[in-house]
Amino acid sequence: MKWYERIIKAHVAVTTEVSHSERQRSDRYFVWQEDGSHDLMAGNQHGELAMTGRTDLFTKVEFDPWGDQLGESFSSHGIAWSLVGVDYEEETGFYHWSWDWEVC
Repeated sequence: MKWYERIIKAHVAVTTEVSHSERQRSDRYFVWQEDGSHDLMAGNQHGELAMTGRTDLFTKVEFDPWGDQLGESFSSHGIAWSLVGVDYEEETGFYHWSWDWEVC
């Protein structure tokens, strides 16, 4: 399975309210984007490639259960992740959760 198929499956296991790169017109959704890679070099060749990226949850639900569910889904799909933070955006009324992830 390709790296992006695993990322998509991890998000869709929580909800279909997910987009690659683009904000949605909704009160609750995920946006994900790859941002680079970590290459394991062996004998001057790429031995293994891991893609890195970020997922953002925009929600008007305080203590949104999708936050915990996404972490559990990443783990069950073999995706390394860390929760970067949760902020409240007063201008928009959204809680903004951010995760960094890495997948081979």
